[in-house]
Amino acid sequence: MRILISAYAFNPSSSKTLHPGEDLFGWKMVEQISRHHQVWVITEAYNQAAVLEALDQETVSKIKNLNIVFVQLPFNLRKLFYKIEFAQRFYYYLWQFLAWVKARELHRRYNFHLVHHLTFGNYWIPSFMGAFLPLKFIWGPVGGGQQTPKPLLKEFSFGGKLAEKTRQLAQWLSRQQFIWHRCVARACFILVCNHETKTKIPAKYHNKVRLFPVNGIDSQDVRKLPMKPTRRRGFTILMAGRLHRLKGFSLGLRAFALFREVHPEAKLKIIGSGPEEKKLIRLAEELGITRGVTFISWLPRPQLLTEMKKVDVFLFPSFRDGGGAVVIEAMACGKPVICLDTAGPGFHIHQEWGIKIPPSSPKILTQQIKEALEKLWSEPELRVKMGEAARQRVIEVYLWEKLGKRMADYYQECVKLKVDFDESRKR
Repeated sequence: MRILISAYAFNPSSSKTLHPGEDLFGWKMVEQISRHHQVWVITEAYNQAAVLEALDQETVSKIKNLNIVFVQLPFNLRKLFYKIEFAQRFYYYLWQFLAWVKARELHRRYNFHLVHHLTFGNYWIPSFMGAFLPLKFIWGPVGGGQQTPKPLLKEFSFGGKLAEKTRQLAQWLSRQQFIWHRCVARACFILVCNHETKTKIPAKYHNKVRLFPVNGIDSQDVRKLPMKPTRRRGFTILMAGRLHRLKGFSLGLRAFALFREVHPEAKLKIIGSGPEEKKLIRLAEELGITRGVTFISWLPRPQLLTEMKKVDVFLFPSFRDGGGAVVIEAMACGKPVICLDTAGPGFHIHQEWGIKIPPSSPKILTQQIKEALEKLWSEPELRVKMGEAARQRVIEVYLWEKLGKRMADYYQECVKLKVDFDESRKR
């Protein structure tokens, strides 16, 4: 089939770009899809240098059936809009219109069988291509339905709370648009990456909603490690990700401080960079745990996986992460995961390979994270059992090849559906 894909984030060199998780997801999924179909990708021009460099490499040059079109708004507007976090979404909305104009031109030339909006994975900003191209349409996987649990808003500054309220208002306003309702109505399938996002889709369309992760991993990164159920003197915990207020690193630090009162030999590594870095360093000093905490700046993905393999437990207390790529990476490294039972991490983790904690007040969560750490410290056999179950889960569900096969199945189902484009316009 001839497939048209909208992938604003589409970049093999996610370490060098603006949206690391989605960039890599877009690239890897297109790589899988292009193995079976002729693919045209419309993407933002910020990806151009890294994409062309990758296509020159021998390992990637074998990808056939792949055509890439770079689109950018004029006057270098990206640099202007990207100075403000929330304005990035407005730029993306405008970019979609320009991409749709290009898509119409391509469709007249190549007569596509299917259009797929792949990235950004955002349910509340509609897809222009999906809404207006006279093609069968798959949307997603999308997220964004998750919200910061109300008790955890106490962790935010006034500015952080205002940002959350602004986000909620923007989502509500976007869902009132004709184009949003048309996009939802026309989709053959709406793929969502967490349960919260499904609840934001009107109930009459739930029959075409499917759960689909926005994270995957290469098979060579899933290796069986020699793990022995022994309680050695050292015990190392890892937190990793962008140092942002939404990631809950402050909760992790306070829980570690309680845990270290009982186990002074315990160590905590924090890998990442971001706006909260100085605040977290100050918090570690105030808690008196600086000797037990190591801050490591952002690491390339291979080095991060190496660090993950050295630790005992992965802690990820994110408030509303849509996906949580680092959770899948930790599972692939055979590590039990402690997370909050929200959004992407709550979707990824089951009791067989991790501990997920229901959201509540910061004080209660801090104590519950400490208790989860205590449980995994005291039961080394359980750590090994959970770690192996986590690794097996990744093999069964999260390998890029498996995700590509699932997407191919949705393509086949979609093209078989009878769609009345005139009727979809009336909706």
